[in-house]
Amino acid sequence: MPNKTTALLKDAILQAAEKAGGEGGMVAYLTQQAEDNPGPFMALLGKVLPIQTMHGSDPDNPLPGVITLNIVKPDGAA
Repeated sequence: MPNKTTALLKDAILQAAEKAGGEGGMVAYLTQQAEDNPGPFMALLGKVLPIQTMHGSDPDNPLPGVITLNIVKPDGAA
C-alpha cells in the first residue's frame, strides 16, 4: 500500500499545483514560486536536474564547473 499512497499523494500535489496556477497551470505556479521563493525553488531544481560529474566526460568538452541561472521577468527586469 505505501506505493499506492505515495502515488496518490504525488498526483494530489501535481493537481494542486496545476489548480494554483490558474490559466497558466503548473508552469505559472512554478514560475511564481521561482520569483517569490528563489532559494527553495533552486533547491527543488537541484533535486530534479540530473546529477552530472566531470568523471568520464569528454576532455575537449568538459561540463561547466558553475551553472548560472538568471530568472528574468517578461518585462526584462531581474
